[in-house]
Amino acid sequence: MIPVQTYIDRRKQLLSHVQQGVVVIATSPEKYRNRDTSYSYRYDSYFYYLTGFQEPEAVLLLVATGDENTSQQILFCREKDSEHEIWNGFRYGPDAAREAFGFDAAYPIARLDELAGELLANQSVVFYAVGQDPSWDQRVIGWINCVREQIRKGISALAEIRDIRHLLDEMRLIKDDHELAVMREAARISADAHKRAMRATRPGKHEYEIEAELLYEFRRQGAESPAYTSIVAGGANACVLHYVQNDAQLKAGDLLLIDAACELHGYAADITRTFPINGKFSTAQKDVYQLVLAAQKAAIDAVRPGNNWDTPHQAALRVLIQGFIDLHLCEGSPDAVMETESYKRFYMHRTGHWLGLDVHDAGEYKQASQWRTLVPGMTLTVEPGCYIRPAEDVPEHFWNIGIRIEDDVAVTPIGHEVLTWSVPKSVAEIEEWMQCVTTTEK
Repeated sequence: MIPVQTYIDRRKQLLSHVQQGVVVIATSPEKYRNRDTSYSYRYDSYFYYLTGFQEPEAVLLLVATGDENTSQQILFCREKDSEHEIWNGFRYGPDAAREAFGFDAAYPIARLDELAGELLANQSVVFYAVGQDPSWDQRVIGWINCVREQIRKGISALAEIRDIRHLLDEMRLIKDDHELAVMREAARISADAHKRAMRATRPGKHEYEIEAELLYEFRRQGAESPAYTSIVAGGANACVLHYVQNDAQLKAGDLLLIDAACELHGYAADITRTFPINGKFSTAQKDVYQLVLAAQKAAIDAVRPGNNWDTPHQAALRVLIQGFIDLHLCEGSPDAVMETESYKRFYMHRTGHWLGLDVHDAGEYKQASQWRTLVPGMTLTVEPGCYIRPAEDVPEHFWNIGIRIEDDVAVTPIGHEVLTWSVPKSVAEIEEWMQCVTTTEK
């Protein structure tokens, strides 16, 4: 869904930022799950962002000269091997990869150490993900030492090592039209999965049965995988923020919190919905739910160009704090609750994060110690919540209510676009959507 020219242009953009030096970006290694079975392969996000290439054992080298005509875009990858392809499937090989992905040159990965030393000769700086992988730190240092050994031949050695991630994070933070198109589709598939899960929910089922409905819909519509481990949390389990056991039985009268979404062509969606297992909110559940929904609306309304990253969080927080006071969960004035942070007993996380190739995507949240300004192309989640554990000073009818409502939102030139709009969210919409469940139970 993203044209090859887009990846070529990204590499050119990075070269223009670097100006002089060599950039080294390696993809992720394959990882073994047990003795002879590997985990499903997932490429490195930085590498994929610049190449579109999905095979393991691959490295991108960019040689920046300050001149687009003499700078080089080079790929190292596995050789074409018909014997390996019989067992493990198609490989591009260097020649086909160079043509398909628009590189100036491509070489077998086995030649990386040999050629890297040549490419680093007479360069002043090398850029890579410093400290991300100790084995790569040692490998790059080995190349540098090889260059230093040739000083007597008149070859100058590297003077500086820099981390490339800051430049790439800034590039990845602003999504282009192609990326947003993929993210809309990932959001649509994920939304359909949530609607399917709502329809499948009823007392007596287990959380893993509902998780299976989500996973089925992701793959049925062509998504490669879940974007993260799905959270399917019934009753008190919803008060555990990262609950992933997903093995409890669902009970009538409880709520079910589902935080789940798919990954499509590398890009993640991220949706949370909370709804009654028997299809009908109790009075206490409705009171808390509508409070969280109002907080989310205030936060989404605050997502627009010119506001800073913290503005949506503060908008949600003001609504939640007043609601906690009204529901007798917190005592004192809104200012006092804010100052003492007593609200954190029921709402302990922030209201969102960047979204893209990673669920918690690349990009700084502050610049020069100031929350950064929202601009078109930024994409984030908006996910306020409320988690009420049993306690003597908490009204019993609120015990074990855990609610989070999360949508994916893109900043547009005139405001925002909610990518995950199609999942039922209001009390009326949810109860109507789940009507088939309550009808079946009767």
